Amino acid sequence: MHAPPTPVPAVGPEFLAVDRHNSIVVDAAGVAFEDHGRGIEFPWPQVRSVHYRPHHDGKGLVMGVVHVDGRFYECVVDAKGRDRTNEWIAQLLPVLQYYRPMG
Repeated sequence: MHAPPTPVPAVGPEFLAVDRHNSIVVDAAGVAFEDHGRGIEFPWPQVRSVHYRPHHDGKGLVMGVVHVDGRFYECVVDAKGRDRTNEWIAQLLPVLQYYRPMG
């Protein structure tokens, strides 16, 4: 008798932005924020929408998640430069489109 196959976790693109205190992760599981050691995870079924933009000075990434119950969460990661912010945004867009296609 053969053992049942072990389920393989879903694999897809991943996004990670990290600074000294905070992090943003987007992957097959959903979105996760860490802010000064406190973390919160949003599995995809609990995410109504995801918003992101450069920080007001252009040197960081601001991401917000609207939970299905209407609550809003936000995380800011310092990029130490506009070039890094632009790289993060360019990397983030296709990952979000993969998990949350429009239309």
